[in-house]
Amino acid sequence: MERETEQEGRQANYELLRIIAMFMVVTLHYLNHTGMLLTAGGEGGGARFLGMLVESFCIVAVNVYVMISGYFLVEAGFKVKRIVTLVCQVLFYAVMIPLIMMGSGLAVGGGESGIYRLQQYLFPLQSEHYWFAASYVYLYLFTPVLNAAVKAMSRKQLQITTGGLLLLFCGLKSVVPIRFAMDRFGYDFGWFLCVYLLAAYIRLYGCPFIQDAKRAWRLYIGCCLLIFAMGAGLYMINAKTGQFAYYMEVPYHYNFILCLLGAAGLFMAFRYVRIPKGKVSELICKLSPLTFGVYLFHEHIDIRNEWVGWMEEFTGPAAQTGVLGFVFRLLVSVFVVYAAGSFIDAIRLNIFRFIGRYSGKGKLSAWIRGVDGEFR
Repeated sequence: MERETEQEGRQANYELLRIIAMFMVVTLHYLNHTGMLLTAGGEGGGARFLGMLVESFCIVAVNVYVMISGYFLVEAGFKVKRIVTLVCQVLFYAVMIPLIMMGSGLAVGGGESGIYRLQQYLFPLQSEHYWFAASYVYLYLFTPVLNAAVKAMSRKQLQITTGGLLLLFCGLKSVVPIRFAMDRFGYDFGWFLCVYLLAAYIRLYGCPFIQDAKRAWRLYIGCCLLIFAMGAGLYMINAKTGQFAYYMEVPYHYNFILCLLGAAGLFMAFRYVRIPKGKVSELICKLSPLTFGVYLFHEHIDIRNEWVGWMEEFTGPAAQTGVLGFVFRLLVSVFVVYAAGSFIDAIRLNIFRFIGRYSGKGKLSAWIRGVDGEFR
């Protein structure tokens, strides 16, 4: 989720896409925690149908993030420094947030305590405190192997390999209305690997099915509308028959075929977005590196189930308003949380830079540079 290269990673169009994707992620979490979605056997209403529509256009966000990484990392060298920085960033939030909350007199732990809770603070990746960060770190550790394989394979070999993996992880579960035991809905390293290879293929060989911006936008919008139609339609069928309670959730899994195609469409659409160099592009490139901090802040285990409640103390409960009230609360809450996360990560970034200035000549830094040299 960090900028993969100093030159290509600073392309303002893709940096803007990162920012938009993180807004989508926060939106998804807001909708989930407020209960403003259609669920099997749950309440309906205009606001929840609207919530389902918004979710349908935002559900591509995680796949988009991984596609951006695959697109750039396939041509970038592996760097131990990058993985160390990423892990330190995760640990910074995992450990500092409960310390600050306790120092401020706020409750932490959600009623839990003991060694298990401490484990989640000290080992946030291994305990999947942050599932996305864990999957992303594991994916990045595999990039030297993946990139070497991708570049050694012929175009046809890469097509067969990627197609086979997508069939296993995505194709079958998208059409079979039962849950497979090994299906984790795209919340795992295996699915990230599939998306990475797809993005690497696009980088190396392009996408013959999407040759212009119009087709890309049509693919994204069309897939999102189909996701909504399936989710809303199956909700109504389930309300009358009690059937398809599981399958109505499948279109909103990251490894559902329409979710993947929608992400590819949005990603390809931004290939054609041109942002002139200037103050706007500079601002975008300054804000983009803070997006991962937004995720780490609002998805911390002591905050993820609380921040919506904190916001509703000021805006009022989203479930007790009409459509316009729901939209207002959604926009305000997502913007405030995103802004707070960006501000906090800006502070974290300056702390890391300060430490980096004084540790850059140490033995550990020298060792890391030496290891990085092995991957050039």
